[in-house]
Amino acid sequence: MNSMEAKTKKRSLLGGDKLYEGKRSKQDDWKLVHKKYGDGIAWFRGAMIGKGSFGCVFLANLKKPKSKYSSYPPIMAVKSAEVSASGSIQKEKEVMDNIRGCPNVIKCFGDEITNGEDGQMVYNLLLEYGSGGTLADLIKKSGKSLPEVDVRRYTRSILRGLTHIHKKGYVHCDLKPENVLLVANSRDGFTAKIGDLGLAKRAKQSKKNKLGPYWRGTPMYLSPETVVNGVQEPPSDVWAVGCIVFEMLTGKPLWFSEKDLTVDEILSRISDDENELPCVSSGISTDGRSFLKGCLSRKVMCRLRTNMLLNHPFVKGLLDDNVNEVDKSQKEVFDINNITSSLAFSHDDGDDDDDDDDDGELWSSSFTDGSSYDGLSSWSEGDVNAIKSEESRRFHQVQKYPITLTVSKGV
Repeated sequence: MNSMEAKTKKRSLLGGDKLYEGKRSKQDDWKLVHKKYGDGIAWFRGAMIGKGSFGCVFLANLKKPKSKYSSYPPIMAVKSAEVSASGSIQKEKEVMDNIRGCPNVIKCFGDEITNGEDGQMVYNLLLEYGSGGTLADLIKKSGKSLPEVDVRRYTRSILRGLTHIHKKGYVHCDLKPENVLLVANSRDGFTAKIGDLGLAKRAKQSKKNKLGPYWRGTPMYLSPETVVNGVQEPPSDVWAVGCIVFEMLTGKPLWFSEKDLTVDEILSRISDDENELPCVSSGISTDGRSFLKGCLSRKVMCRLRTNMLLNHPFVKGLLDDNVNEVDKSQKEVFDINNITSSLAFSHDDGDDDDDDDDDGELWSSSFTDGSSYDGLSSWSEGDVNAIKSEESRRFHQVQKYPITLTVSKGV
């Protein structure tokens, strides 16, 4: 056997020809996609970083990244689809326009129509880029549970974003680790931000379906009332938060099974009242288990609101993810036109992260059964009522003591 034959045989055994063909086809595919979608006026289309039923997501780099006149960041994520099939993305743009202004929700920089080489028109939604990937990527990469200190930080970010979405009158409907992006912040870390609002709906807006309950989202993260009655309101998002926190703390989805479950099997587990929720590891802190109970109550009336959860010891008292954002919020508090309303409604904002001994006592004493917190189904209506009445007491205390502002002459 000569050297040429030996090389050919070796390449054949290693699959060298197929490997080369695979690389070549990927490059060809990228060129075809690029020709199909085209570039923007101010940005070049980069590699594809995601794909779904809505279309594709690409990296986008500015043509003039150092221009001081650009309203775009140097790198963005661009969600694209043919104009004729872009209804979902255009709906997402509408929602994002209505909820803009929260540092814990992915920013939208606008939209643009591009043209492929064959003249095809493409709708593009320009979004903030999460360089840290998604929360799902992080959980998968770790191969186990995330450190609880990180879970607490990510959870608080998600709750802040969700509180903002709910205050603007929307329900996300598809909260899951894949839709939480990690965006680099000024402290050499990542801030969790809510993204993918394509399935969001107005609160108290129902869609009639004669064939049975209608729901939108991912089965694994649906709440019991959604599966049984097709109801998706803010409490349904809170249930999804509990599922995400459970997954971060354990490394596995709430309804994990060694065998692959069908959609019907997952929905059956969620809807069956007698099907107990999974027990959590004793390695999870008492605060962590208490927090999960507040989210994963099958009874909607016993599920805590996002502003109540933001005052839970599990997420309260943490350092802020982004120093610049903290400074900005402090300046806003001292705006003389905002002080009265800020104080009067402080019980509903949920953004005060100062340590409060009363909060710790309230939450630690809120369980009437004295259990070890291993189960997640023992949160009672009495527990929630006790918390709500304590919130009301503190609110009226704030109203009882008016604040007088003295403004120096000439200011």
